Amino acid sequence: MEFSEFCTHEALDCRLPARQIVPLVVASPHSGSAYPAPFLSQAAVPLTALRRAEDAFVDELFAAAPGLGMPFLAARFPRSYVDANREPYELDPGMFEGPLPRPLNHRTTRVAAGLGMIPRVAASGEAIYRNRVPADEIERRLASCWRPYHAALSGLVEHTHRQFSAALLIDAHSMPSSASTVGSRERNHPVDIVLGDNHGESCAADLVGRAEQWLSGRGLRVERNQPYAGGFTTQRYGRPASGRHALQIEINRALYMDEARHEKLPAAEGITTLMTGLLEELAGQALSLLLPRQLAAE
Repeated sequence: MEFSEFCTHEALDCRLPARQIVPLVVASPHSGSAYPAPFLSQAAVPLTALRRAEDAFVDELFAAAPGLGMPFLAARFPRSYVDANREPYELDPGMFEGPLPRPLNHRTTRVAAGLGMIPRVAASGEAIYRNRVPADEIERRLASCWRPYHAALSGLVEHTHRQFSAALLIDAHSMPSSASTVGSRERNHPVDIVLGDNHGESCAADLVGRAEQWLSGRGLRVERNQPYAGGFTTQRYGRPASGRHALQIEINRALYMDEARHEKLPAAEGITTLMTGLLEELAGQALSLLLPRQLAAE
């Protein structure tokens, strides 16, 4: 593949198909679990607390992607170290010591919650660091993690668009079961899947509708954009007017893992089968919905 050089960075797990046959790219920015030793030595919370921020095993749930003819990208680095689903300078200046590299985008709800590109707090809300972080860590982590991830993702999306005149990015995530009733229309029934398209801005409505229909038809409770409408990735790569679509998929962790023990359940096999089926469905729909429309516009 033309962009395979972007996928060899040590911070990435990039799996390319023998031949890409569908206009899909699958990415998992939050399933990484390679914790740098210096980071752990700075942490004020145990590893178990840091791991609660992971989209644990999501890379395994979508592992069929290359065999279906679509590239797959996952971050090896953990979300609590660098969050690739944030703007590069979306940071809390108060957590750093020393001269900051540039004006930071610190007035966002995510930064206010302590969840910037370098998170300030763990999933439990506890402060991650014992002391302030040296400001030069910002550029170091951008160079070692964030930029390689987005260079690879951008390369894969653009290669796909050049080949097919359209591209659909599946941004794969998981959500804690405690969030599964937030924004739900039925408070007594936890949501299984949340489809995020930035409230209709990042993906063709037909594709989102087909995904919702397919999942609902298999007994899953599906919500759109509540409580997760999409983050930096869908905002950056989802430009339907130019033939680039991005759909965020959030899976309730209780469906496939023991959240307290951080272990997969036997049910994970069934969820993997479902996600494989969803990718197959979306691949077919992308070919039938996106390509004729895109070719007609040219």
